[in-house]
Amino acid sequence: MTTATETPIETKRAPLLSVARVYEGGQSFSYKCRANRFAHIKALIDTIIEKNGQCRILDVGGTEYYWRIAGDLFEKAPVTVDLINLEKADVSAPWCRSFAGDACNLDGIDTGAYDLVHSNSVIEHVGQWQQMASMAGHIRRIAPNYYVQTPYFWFPYEPHFRFAGFHWLPETVRYKLLMRFNLGFGGKRETVDAAMRGIQSSNMLDQTQFESLFPDAQIRHERFFGLTKSLMAIRSETDTAPTQTD
Repeated sequence: MTTATETPIETKRAPLLSVARVYEGGQSFSYKCRANRFAHIKALIDTIIEKNGQCRILDVGGTEYYWRIAGDLFEKAPVTVDLINLEKADVSAPWCRSFAGDACNLDGIDTGAYDLVHSNSVIEHVGQWQQMASMAGHIRRIAPNYYVQTPYFWFPYEPHFRFAGFHWLPETVRYKLLMRFNLGFGGKRETVDAAMRGIQSSNMLDQTQFESLFPDAQIRHERFFGLTKSLMAIRSETDTAPTQTD
């Protein structure tokens, strides 16, 4: 996965939050949101298994622990997951493999090599529009089915820095906030360079942009108190035409 990573630096204060604490905990709000979204993924997997007898998944930017939300799915069904990230990770599950790769340059993977491509909260981190479009193009060609989720730009709470309205502020305000406060997963930044790398590592999308990246998908909304919290682009080979649904 290509991400706008930050240069490692010494910080005076460690981050208040960690990805593991927020997303791995079975009782956390973020984990429960992922579990609810997984109903869409499970429906895709069931349809693929019914048609093909198996489901080979490529997870772009994913982790083994994420798939814990699937419960005992892998014990009951012929499902395998290949993970693609910038660095190969250690995995323990027999149904999971990990590979090093670039989400924006997957030319080494044949068209139609997988049954399903999955990517959760990754595309907003791979860079600017050119990198996002490249990633989306690979996702659309590698499998006939895909599921891509991203946080919604117009939801007031910014999920990466855990600060309401943060993503709507000018960069000149955001980098100063990161240098002054311990926000999100990266902690307090000690230099302008680190702060700028931090804010430019997340580029959230609105619906029109998301539709442009995935024109052949259904765009579904995850809602929180009536507001769209995230967008899901879902393409199933059984669909006849893309639709906009909630």
